[in-house]
Amino acid sequence: MRYILLQMLLLLLPWRIRRYLLQALFGWTIAPDAKIGLSIIAVEHVKLAFGARIGHLNIIKGLSSLDLGEASLIGNLNWITANPASGARHFIADTNRYPGLTVGRHAAITHRHLLDCTDRVEIGEFSTFGGWRSQILTHSIDVGMGRQSAAPVSIGRFCFVGTSVVILKGAVLPDYSVLGAGSVLTKPMTEPYTLYSGVPAAPVSELDKDSKYFTRGTGFVD
Repeated sequence: MRYILLQMLLLLLPWRIRRYLLQALFGWTIAPDAKIGLSIIAVEHVKLAFGARIGHLNIIKGLSSLDLGEASLIGNLNWITANPASGARHFIADTNRYPGLTVGRHAAITHRHLLDCTDRVEIGEFSTFGGWRSQILTHSIDVGMGRQSAAPVSIGRFCFVGTSVVILKGAVLPDYSVLGAGSVLTKPMTEPYTLYSGVPAAPVSELDKDSKYFTRGTGFVD
Protein backbone atom coordinates (compact mmCIF):
# COMPACT_ATOMS: atom_id res chain seq x y z
CA MET A 1 0.00 0.00 0.00
CA ARG A 2 2.84 2.40 0.81
CA TYR A 3 4.34 1.59 -2.58
CA ILE A 4 1.13 2.64 -4.34
CA LEU A 5 0.74 5.77 -2.22
CA LEU A 6 4.29 6.83 -3.04
CA GLN A 7 3.62 6.37 -6.75
CA MET A 8 0.47 8.47 -6.48
CA LEU A 9 2.55 11.26 -4.96
CA LEU A 10 5.10 10.96 -7.76
CA LEU A 11 2.34 11.49 -10.34
CA LEU A 12 2.26 15.13 -9.30
CA LEU A 13 5.81 15.66 -10.57
CA PRO A 14 6.97 16.49 -14.11
CA TRP A 15 7.92 13.36 -16.07
CA ARG A 16 11.65 14.12 -16.16
CA ILE A 17 11.81 14.27 -12.35
CA ARG A 18 9.44 11.32 -11.91
CA ARG A 19 11.51 9.19 -14.29
CA TYR A 20 14.65 9.93 -12.26
CA LEU A 21 12.94 9.05 -8.98
CA LEU A 22 11.39 5.84 -10.32
CA GLN A 23 14.86 4.64 -11.28
CA ALA A 24 16.55 5.89 -8.11
CA LEU A 25 13.93 4.65 -5.63
CA PHE A 26 12.80 1.42 -7.29
CA GLY A 27 15.76 0.43 -9.50
CA TRP A 28 13.71 0.49 -12.70
CA THR A 29 15.36 0.79 -16.10
CA ILE A 30 13.71 3.48 -18.26
CA ALA A 31 15.24 4.56 -21.57
CA PRO A 32 15.73 8.32 -21.97
CA ASP A 33 12.88 8.70 -24.46
CA ALA A 34 10.49 6.16 -22.89
CA LYS A 35 7.51 7.57 -21.05
CA ILE A 36 4.92 6.58 -18.44
CA GLY A 37 1.70 8.59 -18.25
CA LEU A 38 -0.56 9.05 -15.24
CA SER A 39 -0.62 5.37 -14.27
CA ILE A 40 0.00 3.35 -11.10
CA ILE A 41 2.64 0.64 -11.57
CA ALA A 42 3.31 -1.50 -8.50
CA VAL A 43 5.78 -3.94 -10.06
CA GLU A 44 9.10 -5.15 -8.68
CA HIS A 45 11.20 -5.02 -11.87
CA VAL A 46 10.32 -2.64 -14.71
CA LYS A 47 12.22 -2.17 -17.96
CA LEU A 48 11.19 0.22 -20.73
CA ALA A 49 13.33 0.19 -23.87
CA PHE A 50 13.79 3.12 -26.25
CA GLY A 51 10.52 4.60 -27.41
CA ALA A 52 8.34 2.45 -25.12
CA ARG A 53 5.23 4.14 -23.76
CA ILE A 54 2.64 3.51 -21.08
CA GLY A 55 -0.44 5.73 -21.30
CA HIS A 56 -2.82 7.13 -18.70
CA LEU A 57 -5.04 5.60 -16.01
CA ASN A 58 -3.54 2.11 -16.12
CA ILE A 59 -3.34 -0.02 -12.98
CA ILE A 60 -0.46 -2.52 -13.13
CA LYS A 61 0.20 -4.40 -9.89
CA GLY A 62 1.26 -7.71 -8.38
CA LEU A 63 3.67 -8.61 -11.20
CA SER A 64 7.28 -9.59 -10.62
CA SER A 65 8.36 -7.94 -13.87
CA LEU A 66 7.14 -5.69 -16.66
CA ASP A 67 9.33 -5.60 -19.77
CA LEU A 68 8.47 -3.36 -22.71
CA GLY A 69 10.55 -3.64 -25.86
CA GLU A 70 11.62 -0.88 -28.22
CA ALA A 71 8.74 1.33 -29.45
CA SER A 72 6.14 -0.82 -27.68
CA LEU A 73 2.92 0.54 -26.23
CA ILE A 74 0.46 0.03 -23.40
CA GLY A 75 -2.45 2.39 -24.02
CA ASN A 76 -4.95 3.82 -21.56
CA LEU A 77 -7.32 2.45 -18.91
CA ASN A 78 -5.91 -1.09 -18.80
CA TRP A 79 -6.11 -3.27 -15.67
CA ILE A 80 -3.06 -5.55 -15.52
CA THR A 81 -2.71 -7.57 -12.32
CA ALA A 82 -1.38 -10.85 -10.92
CA ASN A 83 -1.34 -13.01 -7.85
CA PRO A 84 2.18 -12.22 -6.61
CA ALA A 85 4.95 -14.80 -6.69
CA SER A 86 5.26 -14.77 -2.91
CA GLY A 87 2.45 -15.43 -0.50
CA ALA A 88 0.02 -16.92 -3.06
CA ARG A 89 -0.82 -20.19 -1.31
CA HIS A 90 -3.30 -21.17 -4.03
CA PHE A 91 -0.50 -21.84 -6.53
CA ILE A 92 2.02 -23.80 -4.46
CA ALA A 93 1.79 -26.73 -6.90
CA ASP A 94 2.65 -24.49 -9.87
CA THR A 95 6.37 -24.41 -9.16
CA ASN A 96 7.30 -22.80 -12.51
CA ARG A 97 4.76 -20.00 -12.25
CA TYR A 98 6.14 -16.52 -12.96
CA PRO A 99 3.88 -13.46 -12.81
CA GLY A 100 5.26 -11.21 -15.52
CA LEU A 101 4.35 -9.37 -18.71
CA THR A 102 6.67 -9.05 -21.71
CA VAL A 103 5.66 -6.89 -24.65
CA GLY A 104 7.97 -7.26 -27.65
CA ARG A 105 9.38 -4.42 -29.71
CA HIS A 106 6.85 -2.47 -31.78
CA ALA A 107 3.98 -4.43 -30.14
CA ALA A 108 0.91 -2.79 -28.62
CA ILE A 109 -1.77 -3.34 -26.01
CA THR A 110 -4.41 -0.75 -26.86
CA HIS A 111 -7.08 0.48 -24.44
CA ARG A 112 -9.51 -0.81 -21.77
CA HIS A 113 -8.29 -4.39 -21.54
CA LEU A 114 -8.01 -6.79 -18.60
CA LEU A 115 -4.84 -8.88 -18.31
CA ASP A 116 -4.31 -11.44 -15.57
CA CYS A 117 -0.58 -12.12 -15.42
CA THR A 118 -0.64 -14.61 -12.54
CA ASP A 119 1.56 -16.64 -14.87
CA ARG A 120 3.74 -15.22 -17.63
CA VAL A 121 2.11 -13.38 -20.54
CA GLU A 122 4.22 -12.78 -23.63
CA ILE A 123 3.19 -10.63 -26.59
CA GLY A 124 5.55 -10.95 -29.53
CA GLU A 125 7.12 -8.21 -31.57
CA PHE A 126 4.91 -6.25 -34.02
CA SER A 127 1.75 -7.78 -32.54
CA THR A 128 -1.37 -5.79 -31.64
CA PHE A 129 -3.70 -6.63 -28.77
CA GLY A 130 -6.37 -4.48 -30.36
CA GLY A 131 -9.87 -3.14 -29.95
CA TRP A 132 -11.04 -2.93 -26.35
CA ARG A 133 -12.62 -4.99 -23.55
CA SER A 134 -10.50 -8.12 -24.15
CA GLN A 135 -9.20 -10.44 -21.44
CA ILE A 136 -6.21 -12.68 -20.81
CA LEU A 137 -6.75 -15.08 -17.90
CA THR A 138 -3.75 -17.14 -16.83
CA HIS A 139 -5.38 -18.78 -13.82
CA SER A 140 -8.65 -20.51 -12.97
CA ILE A 141 -10.09 -23.28 -10.82
CA ASP A 142 -8.97 -26.78 -11.80
CA VAL A 143 -12.19 -28.72 -11.15
CA GLY A 144 -10.48 -32.11 -11.29
CA MET A 145 -7.80 -31.16 -8.77
CA GLY A 146 -10.09 -28.97 -6.69
CA ARG A 147 -7.63 -26.09 -6.56
CA GLN A 148 -6.46 -23.00 -8.40
CA SER A 149 -3.97 -23.52 -11.21
CA ALA A 150 -2.07 -21.24 -13.56
CA ALA A 151 -0.37 -21.52 -16.95
CA PRO A 152 1.33 -18.98 -19.23
CA VAL A 153 -0.18 -17.37 -22.32
CA SER A 154 1.79 -16.60 -25.47
CA ILE A 155 0.88 -14.37 -28.41
CA GLY A 156 3.37 -14.75 -31.23
CA ARG A 157 5.07 -12.28 -33.56
CA PHE A 158 3.07 -10.15 -36.05
CA CYS A 159 -0.27 -11.25 -34.59
CA PHE A 160 -3.49 -9.28 -34.44
CA VAL A 161 -5.97 -9.89 -31.62
CA GLY A 162 -9.45 -8.50 -32.28
CA THR A 163 -11.81 -6.76 -29.89
CA SER A 164 -13.72 -8.45 -27.04
CA VAL A 165 -11.78 -11.71 -27.04
CA VAL A 166 -10.93 -14.02 -24.14
CA ILE A 167 -7.62 -15.90 -23.99
CA LEU A 168 -7.43 -18.60 -21.32
CA LYS A 169 -4.49 -20.12 -19.44
CA GLY A 170 -2.12 -22.23 -21.52
CA ALA A 171 -3.32 -20.80 -24.83
CA VAL A 172 -0.90 -19.97 -27.64
CA LEU A 173 -1.57 -17.84 -30.72
CA PRO A 174 1.18 -18.66 -33.24
CA ASP A 175 3.21 -16.15 -35.25
CA TYR A 176 1.52 -14.29 -38.13
CA SER A 177 -2.00 -15.07 -36.95
CA VAL A 178 -5.27 -13.24 -36.37
CA LEU A 179 -7.70 -13.96 -33.54
CA GLY A 180 -11.14 -12.79 -34.66
CA ALA A 181 -13.34 -10.44 -32.63
CA GLY A 182 -15.36 -12.08 -29.87
CA SER A 183 -13.38 -15.33 -29.95
CA VAL A 184 -12.34 -17.48 -27.00
CA LEU A 185 -8.88 -19.03 -27.34
CA THR A 186 -8.66 -22.02 -25.00
CA LYS A 187 -5.56 -23.99 -26.04
CA PRO A 188 -2.28 -23.84 -27.99
CA MET A 189 -2.66 -23.35 -31.74
CA THR A 190 0.19 -24.24 -34.06
CA GLU A 191 -0.39 -23.04 -37.64
CA PRO A 192 0.97 -19.58 -38.56
CA TYR A 193 -0.67 -17.37 -41.21
CA THR A 194 -4.09 -18.47 -40.00
CA LEU A 195 -7.31 -16.76 -38.96
CA TYR A 196 -8.63 -18.30 -35.74
CA SER A 197 -12.19 -17.51 -34.71
CA GLY A 198 -15.17 -18.77 -32.75
CA VAL A 199 -16.09 -20.10 -29.30
CA PRO A 200 -13.89 -21.97 -28.77
CA ALA A 201 -11.54 -20.55 -31.39
CA ALA A 202 -10.55 -22.84 -34.26
CA PRO A 203 -8.72 -22.39 -37.59
CA VAL A 204 -11.00 -20.72 -40.13
CA SER A 205 -8.86 -19.81 -43.12
CA GLU A 206 -5.32 -19.27 -44.32
CA LEU A 207 -3.90 -15.75 -44.49
CA ASP A 208 -1.81 -14.26 -47.28
CA LYS A 209 1.85 -14.37 -46.30
CA ASP A 210 2.46 -11.18 -48.30
CA SER A 211 -0.09 -9.16 -46.31
CA LYS A 212 1.37 -5.75 -45.45
CA TYR A 213 0.59 -6.21 -41.75
CA PHE A 214 2.94 -9.21 -41.67
CA THR A 215 5.76 -7.48 -43.53
CA ARG A 216 5.75 -3.99 -41.99
CA GLY A 217 8.85 -2.54 -40.38
CA THR A 218 7.17 -0.19 -37.94
CA GLY A 219 4.95 -0.96 -35.03
CA PHE A 220 1.51 0.23 -33.97
CA VAL A 221 -0.86 0.72 -36.91
CA ASP A 222 -2.59 4.10 -36.51
